[in-house]
Amino acid sequence: MNVPNRLTIMRIILIPVFLLLLVLPLNWGSVVWLGTSIPVTQIWGAIVFAVASITDFLDGQIARRQHLVTNFGKFADPLADKMIVMTAFILLVDMGAIPAWGAAIIVCRELAVTGLRLIVVETGGRVLAAAWPGKIKTTTQMVGIILLLLNNIGFATIHIPMALIFFYICLFFTIYSGIDYFVQNRQVFADSSAE
Repeated sequence: MNVPNRLTIMRIILIPVFLLLLVLPLNWGSVVWLGTSIPVTQIWGAIVFAVASITDFLDGQIARRQHLVTNFGKFADPLADKMIVMTAFILLVDMGAIPAWGAAIIVCRELAVTGLRLIVVETGGRVLAAAWPGKIKTTTQMVGIILLLLNNIGFATIHIPMALIFFYICLFFTIYSGIDYFVQNRQVFADSSAE
């Protein structure tokens, strides 16, 4: 088990920790930050999510630089990323931080791209590495989730917080990168219509 795979496993283990911090009725108090009262559990949730995000960056860098790419890593790394991001967005809907329709678009895009990757591999194609739109999507999702966890103002309020603006930027790149991935792999559908 190499270092990148250990980091991926660590990220998978952090998912239930992140989830439990945000759903258990833990009363650890709150902290006032920028005039907003934020529950301490949300701060810890943001820290756990940030650590998971850093492991996502590190495992890919180490795997590529040291030529440690494995089948486990190819499978588990994107799965871990999607699991923690989708968990976070569902929890943010539950907290009233983002609209459910936005989270639904993100979850649907992630599932659609994952399904397309499976079809590409099954048909003997090569899964494309993440292009810039996908990298921007990942970065805006991870930063947006952290900002939303540290911002206790719901989306329904008149005041539009920077965290919510970041969420909409993230939503734009989620849609754009999903379309881009489908366009880059359109030959899969052209090949299947010939059967």
